[in-house]
Amino acid sequence: MDRTRSRLAPVTLGVSVLVLVAVAVGATLIGAAGLGWTRVARELIAQLTGGTSPLSEQEAAIVWQLRVPRVVLAGLVGAALAVAGAAFQGVFRNPLADPFLLGAAAGAGMAATLVVVAAPARSGWPVDPLPLAAFAGALGGVALSWLLGRSAGGGTAVLLLAGIAVAAFLTAIQTFAQQLNTDTIKDVYTWMLGGLTTAGWHEVLLTLPYIGSAAMVLWQCGRLLDVLAVGDDEAASLGIRPGRVRLVVLAAASLATAAAVAVSGLIGFVGIVVPHVVRLLAGASYRIVVPLSLIGGAAFLIVADEIARTAVAPAELPIGVITAFAGAPFFVVVLRLNRGRIR
Repeated sequence: MDRTRSRLAPVTLGVSVLVLVAVAVGATLIGAAGLGWTRVARELIAQLTGGTSPLSEQEAAIVWQLRVPRVVLAGLVGAALAVAGAAFQGVFRNPLADPFLLGAAAGAGMAATLVVVAAPARSGWPVDPLPLAAFAGALGGVALSWLLGRSAGGGTAVLLLAGIAVAAFLTAIQTFAQQLNTDTIKDVYTWMLGGLTTAGWHEVLLTLPYIGSAAMVLWQCGRLLDVLAVGDDEAASLGIRPGRVRLVVLAAASLATAAAVAVSGLIGFVGIVVPHVVRLLAGASYRIVVPLSLIGGAAFLIVADEIARTAVAPAELPIGVITAFAGAPFFVVVLRLNRGRIR
């Protein structure tokens, strides 16, 4: 991969942002409610210019209280998973690393399962415990992996093995809980396949601080990830402490991942597909990969969610199914292209 391009060109950034805006507007115009994309377009123009809305009050509520926050949330979740995937690939120097490598998915799945089993009817609760449990479970899984890896001597290989062990243990707890409560299996798997069916401004405000702060940290760490890519000894010779950099990057990436899965469930392949597309199109430097993964991940998941909510309307497909359809073949291609370079 060409690392000679180490800075993000303003033109590339501008084009990427324009593509994201176009995708977001397109997803807002089209929906299962059948409002007509031209009428929705006139509504958006009316809101920007202060003109007269062509929609009824109920139709406008569909646009501004359902479609727009769902598009925004899809963008946030996609950006979080993609930039976390890029960060994990930088830390582990492995192009097949993803945000769920250290047990975030297993921890979130276990915590969500326990909530579904213990409180199947949560509609009367003042605060839904499921997103909170998934958030805490994801962070807890990563924290356990990190502590286990550190206790075993540290190093990326040891940390990776610790993540595999922790994920297997947490998955075993989840499976045991499901087997004792088989009537909740459908609810659990619906959550695990991913979706934004309850998306509203509440979920956007809930996740924005975590994803935003994590994204800013990772953006600033792009140069450090480039240095880590050439080896720990070289990084240390430049005055960089590799262990501390890995801790900061993994903490920020795990925070973004936890916030994403808390509101969307487990959506796979975003963290693998998007960073690789960015590398192929724009360059391999993390000063390019990180910001463009943010933008590309947002656009990718907005498109996936649009397909999920319109392909079989009025029903919805799990968004994880859409990303798997796109991501699984791409994963195979990446695996073949990186033969001999994956350690």
